[in-house]
Amino acid sequence: MKAWTTRDSAELYNVAGWSNGFFAINDEGNINVTPFGEKGAQIDLKRVVDDLVRRGLSMPLLIRFSDILQKRVEQLSGAFAAKIKELGYRNTYTPVMPIKVNQQRHVIEELIEFGRPYKLGLEAGSKPELLIAITLLEGQEGLIVCNGYKDQAYIETALLAQRLGVTTLIIADRFSELELIAECSKRLGLKPTIGVRAKLATRGSGRWAESGGDRSKFGLTATELVAACELLQHEGLLDRLQCLHFHIGSQITAIRAVKDALTEGCRIFVDLFRMGAPLSYFDVGGGLAVDYDGSQSNFHASKNYTLEEYAADIIDAIGATLDIEDVPHPTIISESGRALVAHHSVLVFNVLGHAEVSRDNADDFVKPSAEEQKVVHDLWEVYNGVSRKNYQESYHDAVQLKEDALSLFRHGFLDLKGRARAEKLFWGAAKKIFRIVRELDYVPDDLESLEKELADIYFCNFSVFQSVPDSWAIDALFPIMPIHRLEERPTRTGILADLTCDSDGKVDQFIDLHDVKKSLELHTYKPGQPYFLAVFLVGAYQEILGDLHNLFGDVNAVHISHDAEQGYSVKHVVTGDRVKDVLKYVQYDHGTMMSKLRQGIERALTRGTMTFEQSANLVRHFEAGMSGYTYLEDSQLAETLLNSLIPRKAATSASSIPTSAAAPASPPEDSITLHS
Repeated sequence: MKAWTTRDSAELYNVAGWSNGFFAINDEGNINVTPFGEKGAQIDLKRVVDDLVRRGLSMPLLIRFSDILQKRVEQLSGAFAAKIKELGYRNTYTPVMPIKVNQQRHVIEELIEFGRPYKLGLEAGSKPELLIAITLLEGQEGLIVCNGYKDQAYIETALLAQRLGVTTLIIADRFSELELIAECSKRLGLKPTIGVRAKLATRGSGRWAESGGDRSKFGLTATELVAACELLQHEGLLDRLQCLHFHIGSQITAIRAVKDALTEGCRIFVDLFRMGAPLSYFDVGGGLAVDYDGSQSNFHASKNYTLEEYAADIIDAIGATLDIEDVPHPTIISESGRALVAHHSVLVFNVLGHAEVSRDNADDFVKPSAEEQKVVHDLWEVYNGVSRKNYQESYHDAVQLKEDALSLFRHGFLDLKGRARAEKLFWGAAKKIFRIVRELDYVPDDLESLEKELADIYFCNFSVFQSVPDSWAIDALFPIMPIHRLEERPTRTGILADLTCDSDGKVDQFIDLHDVKKSLELHTYKPGQPYFLAVFLVGAYQEILGDLHNLFGDVNAVHISHDAEQGYSVKHVVTGDRVKDVLKYVQYDHGTMMSKLRQGIERALTRGTMTFEQSANLVRHFEAGMSGYTYLEDSQLAETLLNSLIPRKAATSASSIPTSAAAPASPPEDSITLHS
């Protein structure tokens, strides 16, 4: 067996495929973050995690890399700018960030800062999001695209915000909203900037294909679009109809769906213009996909096109059609939120322990004694005889014999020790068979389940429901891998179990270049030694969709940016939920709970089942628990890291900072700017 290298790990986890140039593996076997591209600055993710833990931040950690956000804004805007110049398009492109994709304040503020040279706008699909957009874009002459269901208060707020200097583009998703817009406009004496969302017959591709087509949730039909022009003409507002918008779904996997939608959308644009609507914006909606599995295919976790191809097809389709019809080129808008923010967030968590399907030792596989049951002897024969010639037959025999052993046990003909012996031999044979199967080009259908059945369970300090809810809810795939030890060969396979008391609280599907894997290659877990895993590309939707299953709350979040002198700096620390926070969400009052506890203590003291010292100890634990992190806090983790890290120069790492200089366990939000 040849020596394992970091290049082998990069190939195994397909890092080059899904990372978009933002992640790599360094010579030490750690994940490098490369926010400016493969040849740019590098940040060692493992060392960042070590430093954050020693500063008092508990696992799990959500680490956001601000420089990746900036780079994604530049890449998206740059791709459109380049194609506009190349294809001779006679207008500009405006990127718009849908707030629903990631509503965290620091993320939106950074996007606005990085997007200022490109006039990045925001999309608001609700009144709370509209208020966010107004306050953040005020005074910047920004664009707000107003989508979603609208009532009078929403529309009036959008109209009044125009006085602040922002352009609020009110998109009518339903025909009745046009009447409400006209009414509010008259009452306030403000001219609206109106858009209409077309319900295209074209459907998208991938998991959200139902967002388009005749049965889509939003949009005006062809009949309603004609009626909309007539209504606005009657209200004297046809000159305010300035945008056509469509959306055929998120994560569009096939570029053909985009092209078909553009063909239909351009025809609608031309006809609305000829009906008197001076359209100056063309909003092609969201859908620009992220290649989560790195396969560059039309699989639901991937996409079969590049950013440059996407931009070129949009600009070429709109420009060519409107040139033929002698219609002025509009400003092109896209709401590419997923593509903007997915890459910048990484969820890191520690492994707490693991369980093997069967722990082997030499005594388990010695020849059975004469006193042991025939079924045990038969299983030993199968185990001993597994070969490349008979592996499939051996599997069938082993499965049948295991079932026979269970039946004998149920009827009292096999004791517990005999059943355990039979199980050991079965799993031993299964492991032999799996080692053969892994090297096959074609795996028989009846052996495909072996991978999952033999996988270890790695118990991890996070909640699937809170931090990667799409993995649970819609079987979405995310890149998952260790962030260190990548110079070692991973000799185990496993699935990940979270902290929740729920059988669904696990990850048992993983990315693979050609298919979906049922287990993940991992290193042997060594008790007492930290082992960190990470879920990548979690910047879109995951935080806001997360729920409080078992009352596991938001995790600690840290914003990291590159620092030329120090390596990296911590821009923001947003502490995760404390126990008392999540209890308050479900209407449990700290004071009331403490009062009930003290009443119980007094009754216990009266009964003599508790001493004064024991009651004081319980109160201390109760109070500490209320103020603690909702996840497991390993008080020894920082000390273990401190003892295991190789000392590094203070100029390049915070690992030499004395433990006494570490940040407090719960640093207040926005309170620190630290360097490493």
